[in-house]
Amino acid sequence: MKITDGGMETTLIFHEGLDLPDFASFVLLENEAGREALRAYYRRYIEIARFRGVEIILDTPTWRANRDWGERLGYSPEALADVNRRAVELLEELRSREVVVSGCVGPRGDGYEVGAAMSAEEAESYHAPQVETFAGTSADLVSALTLTYADEAIGIARAARAAEVSVVISFTVETDGKLPSGQSLGEAIEQVDAETDTAAAYFMVNCAHPTHFSEALDGDWLERLRGVRANASKKSHAELDEAEELDQGDPVELAERYRELRERLPRLSVVGGCCGTDHRHIDAICVAVIP
Repeated sequence: MKITDGGMETTLIFHEGLDLPDFASFVLLENEAGREALRAYYRRYIEIARFRGVEIILDTPTWRANRDWGERLGYSPEALADVNRRAVELLEELRSREVVVSGCVGPRGDGYEVGAAMSAEEAESYHAPQVETFAGTSADLVSALTLTYADEAIGIARAARAAEVSVVISFTVETDGKLPSGQSLGEAIEQVDAETDTAAAYFMVNCAHPTHFSEALDGDWLERLRGVRANASKKSHAELDEAEELDQGDPVELAERYRELRERLPRLSVVGGCCGTDHRHIDAICVAVIP
């Protein structure tokens, strides 16, 4: 079993009081104070992994570091490539035997709704620069998080295959267990596998509470679902978007949900957190699921 970190952006904003424009944590790489805040964030999780005797997959703070979001924040394509490389370099400073470095790719949209959907070909072209940048670094893999529809996932998987880098695809779901596109989780996973010749190393679910998708866990595709990074809150995406305070949920209750998921997901091997979770949730999850 491997663990991940928790909800980076919500932790930095609500617990550390940092300003992350457009939810973009990569801007912290631009000065030493920001870089030290990121180091401190990561070190908490590395300490948990070391204490619990497990590996930890740490994502670079680059969920928003793609073309559209970069342009909004004043970054040229060259500056974006540079910040993605520097994100990996920061994690290299902290790398130890427990640490697996993942180049984090986020959706073109906001992660809660489909927005302007791309074809698989358009998605491959859009995400290829970031994926190729990570492929040229020491990152061990690329993780695409909070994807809302299958074609974008297909494009990212194809870009990773072309760049010869391992890729993990993670979808988000609504409270009914379906992607924001309306497609079921199982259908999305099967479509990505079918249209990419099984290019993804495995699939995950993130940015949703376990109660949102537990009833959807049925079918042969569960063999491909090997990671969960759940939200602390049971609220819907729409409710979270409107919330002015952080819903941290109950770390112990969330950990118990993970214990139940371990019984239902035969290949579960990566557990971590997303919005609202922090080091307390991850440590509780470790206690619940690691023998």
